[in-house]
Parts: sequence; C-alpha cells; structure tokens
Amino acid sequence: MAGRQRHRLLLENAEQLVLVCGRREPYLRRDGATRLALLRAASVVVGLDGCIKAVGQADVIRNEFSEATFERIIDCSGSCTFTLFPLGLVDAHTHPVWAGDRVHEFAMKLAGASYMEIHQAGGGIHFTVEHTRKATEDELLAGLQQRLGRMLRAGSTLVECKSGYGLDLDAELKMLRAIERARKSVDIGISSTYCGAHAVPKGKTATEATDDIINNHLPKLKELKLSGEIHVNNIDVFCEKGVFDLESTRRILQAGKDIGLQINFHGDELHPMKSAELGAELGARAISHLEEVSDEGIVAMARAKCAAVLLPTTAYMLRLKQPQARKMLEEGVIVALGSDFNPNAYCFSMPMVMHLACVNMKMSMNEALAAATINAAYALGKSDTHGSLEVGKQGDLLIINSSRWEHLIYQFGGHEALINYVIVKGKVIYENERCETMSSY
Repeated sequence: MAGRQRHRLLLENAEQLVLVCGRREPYLRRDGATRLALLRAASVVVGLDGCIKAVGQADVIRNEFSEATFERIIDCSGSCTFTLFPLGLVDAHTHPVWAGDRVHEFAMKLAGASYMEIHQAGGGIHFTVEHTRKATEDELLAGLQQRLGRMLRAGSTLVECKSGYGLDLDAELKMLRAIERARKSVDIGISSTYCGAHAVPKGKTATEATDDIINNHLPKLKELKLSGEIHVNNIDVFCEKGVFDLESTRRILQAGKDIGLQINFHGDELHPMKSAELGAELGARAISHLEEVSDEGIVAMARAKCAAVLLPTTAYMLRLKQPQARKMLEEGVIVALGSDFNPNAYCFSMPMVMHLACVNMKMSMNEALAAATINAAYALGKSDTHGSLEVGKQGDLLIINSSRWEHLIYQFGGHEALINYVIVKGKVIYENERCETMSSY
C-alpha cells in the first residue's frame, strides 16, 4: 500500500475512463487521433498538489491506497446510471473580455450583411472597442468572471483568453489586467493572449498601427511581464484583407516572439492570405480559423507541427465555408478546436463545438475529443500539464452521467444535464444539484 501520504481526491469505479493519451504524447494526429486511450472499471487519484498520482483499474487502486488518506472520495458507480469521466475540456480560442453586446448585429447578418460589411460600417470589432474603452477594469473583470463560470459549467477547465477590444495601449493593458485578476480569482485555467492587432484603430493606417504596437505596446508588455505584474503567453494578429496584411502581420508576430510570446494568430479566415505558410515559417504554435487556407499552407503547417485551431461555431454563425478538417487530418496537421466565444459568435460550450465539428467538418467523435483536449492544450503550449489523464498532469476532470463518453458530443446542447461534476486540480468546482446517483464522502 502506498503509505499514509495524504491525497486530495479519489474518483473510483468509473464505467469508462477516457485517458486520451497513454504515453505522454504532446499531441495526436493522423491515426493517433482516431484511437483514444480508455480504461473500464477504473479510478484516479489526485494529490494535494492538484496533480494526478495514479490512474488504473479500480481494484488495483483500492489495494494500493488507503481510504483514510483521501480528503474526498467520489464513487462513480451510481445506482441508477453508469458514470464516466473524461478529462476537462480545453478551449483554445476565446475573446471573453469586452463590454457592450452585439445582439443587434445578428439580425443584420440574418438579413444578408457580411462580417466585413458590418465591420466597415463601424460595427463589429469597432462597436465593441468603443464600449470596452469606456468600461472600467472592474466592470470588465465582472463580465469575464461570469463568462468563464459558464465555460467551466460546460466542461472547460483550461481556456485561452484574448485582449483585442482596446486597440490602444491603455485599453489593451486594462483588458490584460482584468485577465490577470481572473487568473487569480477564478478556478478555470487561463492562457493569456495579447491581441492588440485585432483591428486597425480608427484614425490610423495599418502601417501606423503596426509601428505603434511594435514601438509602444510590446515594450510596455515586456516591462510588465518582467516585473510580474502581467503574465501573457501568446501574441495574436488578425491577418486579413482590409485589416493587417502579411508583411504587417510578420513584423508584429516576430516582435512578439522576440519578447518571449508564443505565436498564435488569426489567419486565412475570409480571404486566402498565405497566413499558414507565414506561421509555419515563423515557428507559430498555432493558427486559428483557416477557412481559406491553401493546400500548400496545410502541408507547411503539418511539417512545422503548427496546430490548426478550427472554430466550427464561427463558420456556422457567419455562414462561411467550413475549414478543411479532413484534409488537414489526412495531411498530418495537429487539429485543435476552440469556441471562438466573442460578441459575434456567442457560444460557451465546447461539447457543442465538438458536435458541430463532427457534423459540419466531418470529424469523428474521437478526433473531436482529441482536438478539444490534448491538441487544444498543445496549441496553448500546455500539453505537458493538461489535455490527458496521465500521472503527473493536472487533475482536471469531468464526471458525466452516461453509459458512454460519446454522449457529451452526441447530445447537442445537452451538457447541462450530462455533467455531474467539474473538477480542477482535484477540487470539485461545480456540482450539478440535479444529479443524485453518486455517493461522495
């Protein structure tokens, strides 16, 4: 027996335990994404440090660990239903910090207005920028905390959070400070992204905005990072016709990389821009959207091990053509998923994202789950600690009320009744009051 060392949590007797990976793979691609590691009648031990200490058959875990050493035990062998738990989901692309919703624009889109037509008329990003600049940091934090709470209840335990609705230095820093405060006050994990090149500010050219970011924004960000006041992980640019062209994008991304930020940017969404080729050349960790990616760009991303963060909600809501998920998978691209939560694509739910990826992008359920776990974690540079249930990784887990894990994807919009528990670092953060089939003590 493994001594008398104290542990935070024992989850035992799961009908299915979805590990996703079993050999410390940093990502899954090609056939690897179609065959996920899975155990039956299994248990997991999470230590006081929030990391997984043991994964295995329930009887083996019971023999190795004394019940008295656990702060909490959850028995997943519910009397009325089978219960299983895959790991927490990872949302690799969100814009959750802003003020002023854009529900009025939804009617405009339904009437036929395109994304860029709304943007050029002063709506879209510019509408949100105006309201976000007026909001206080406390107001932005309150909205962010509420949105992250909804993402958590939908099963996400690690989320990428972008700035990008400030555009000027003061407003961008205000957003990043709100993200930093949320990192310390909300249980969900956060990967922070500076996205000051989300749009060209009114009154400036793209060249002027690029110079401002390189000469003013990024040096200040470096200073605040070094002092520990703000922790930023990634740099993002909206590389798009009428926004930032390829050369401006290159300059900004390289400058961000030079101060230690991972490159993780918007590319090839509305027009073919050769963003994928640029990202591969610069060593980007990930590129998002890619509805208009070229065949050459797909090959370049596969060779560079640059993740494709696909956003099926955006293609659905904006009536864009679907990203070429199948071609990317066949070429060996590391495919990840994100919700793209923002005022223009209002979706908190990664289970719904996975469902849309399967139906509209022709991904299998195994591929979608890999894309929303280990590959999404890889896109954020965190697959060494997140994205699979393996010893040494963070103890982020879901317990769902179903006989098979696939119900989390199959039941479109059904996650509110399916998810019994959301657990972060071995602590129960959300417990569904309607679920009474498991014993917890």
